[in-house]
Amino acid sequence: MNETVSPPCMQSDIHGFVVKGGPVWRAWDGIVADVWDVECHPSARGAYVAPYPRLFVLLDINEGGRLELSAPGIGAVGCHERPFSMSYIPAQMPVESRALGVTGLRHLDLHLPGTALMRKFGGMIAHEKLAEARLNFHDARLAALAGMLAEECESRQPLNDRCGAGLIDALIAMLFTVGSRTPKARPTLSRIQLDQSLDYIERHCFEPIRLHGLASLLGLSESHFSHAFKASTGVPPLRWQMETRVGKVKDLLLRDDLTLTDISAMTGFADQAHLTRSFKKVVGVTPSEWRRSAPRPRG
Repeated sequence: MNETVSPPCMQSDIHGFVVKGGPVWRAWDGIVADVWDVECHPSARGAYVAPYPRLFVLLDINEGGRLELSAPGIGAVGCHERPFSMSYIPAQMPVESRALGVTGLRHLDLHLPGTALMRKFGGMIAHEKLAEARLNFHDARLAALAGMLAEECESRQPLNDRCGAGLIDALIAMLFTVGSRTPKARPTLSRIQLDQSLDYIERHCFEPIRLHGLASLLGLSESHFSHAFKASTGVPPLRWQMETRVGKVKDLLLRDDLTLTDISAMTGFADQAHLTRSFKKVVGVTPSEWRRSAPRPRG
C-alpha cells in the first residue's frame, strides 16, 4: 500500500544549479524517490545534509561533464561522469558537489528512512553498512532497478504501487547485501497484531497513547509488546507514534493557509515551540525550514 509521504527535506546551500520543472517524486512503503532535471552554470556547486540515508544515481549528463561528490569528514571523493554511476550517503553525513564542464544533468535520489528499512527487513541490514559511505560505484543490477524507478516517478500512467514497492525491496536488498535470515531470532508481532497496532497508532497519533493501552489491545504484557513491536519495526511504539504524527504535520505544512500555531493545535502539540522541538528531533530541521524547502508535488 502506497503511504502518504512527503518528500524528505535536505538542508542545502547550492550555487549555479537550476531545477527544470521538478522534482517529480513517488513514495512506496515509506521510501521516497525523486527525479531532478537540472541546468548547471559554470562551476556550479552545493553542500547538503540529509536526515536519512540516501542513494544518488546519475541518470544523464552531457558528454565531457563531470560531477564531483565529496564527503569532507571522511576525505572521500567520487567523480560521476557517466549515467548510472551511484553514491550512497549515510544519514546526517555532509557532502559537497562540484560540476565541472556540466551544462545539464538528471539524477534520482532515493531516501531511505530507518523506520521504513527496519519495517521491511528488520535486523537483516547491518548497522555498519548503513553507516558506510560509498562514493561513485557501478552495479548493473542496481542501475536497472534505479532506471525503472525513475521511469515510474516520471510516468503519466504509473503501474500498480506493488510494482514500485517490489523494485524498492530488490534495490535495498542488493544495496545492503541483505541475506535471507536475520542474525538472531527475536520475538515479533504477527502480521495481524502489527497491523492492529499500526492502525491504532495511525488513528490516535494526535492523542496521548499509553504503552499499557497498546499492549492490552493485543492481550500482551507491556514488556512483551514493547520488545516485539521494536523487533517488528525497528523502533519503539511511542517513537513510531511521533514519526507518524510528524508525517501528518508535513502534509499540513504543504498548505500555505495554515500557520505553525494552527498546525500545532490541530496535531495535539502543546504549542508551536513543542511542535518545533519534536519535529526537529525527528526530521533534523525545524518545521519552518522544512516548509521553505519542501518541493510541492505536481498536479
